[in-house]
Amino acid sequence: MSKPLRFSLALAATLLAATAPALSQTLEFGPNGLQIVPNDRRGPDYGYDRPPERRGPPGISERQAVRIARSEGMREIDDVFRQRRTIRIEGADRRGDDMTVIIDARTGDVIDVH
Repeated sequence: MSKPLRFSLALAATLLAATAPALSQTLEFGPNGLQIVPNDRRGPDYGYDRPPERRGPPGISERQAVRIARSEGMREIDDVFRQRRTIRIEGADRRGDDMTVIIDARTGDVIDVH
């Protein structure tokens, strides 16, 4: 390996090592002026050690299903049953007759009314 090539590689390694600490911090302008913010308070991996947020099942909520059932004519709600792909709402219409509304749990489409 020639001497200029070794020198160039050594210079590149030195410059790379010198910029690494600067990459781990950022400057922030705010109401308190210019501040240095450490890497642990920013970036896409902030909070990587926290568990992911727990969310409910995908699709519509039971509250939304009740609203849909009411739009189909149900006045009194007795029970709401969530199954895998459907939500079944049991209740009564305005005359007091028993009524069941079955709704697709993902899309909110009414499957059956009886």
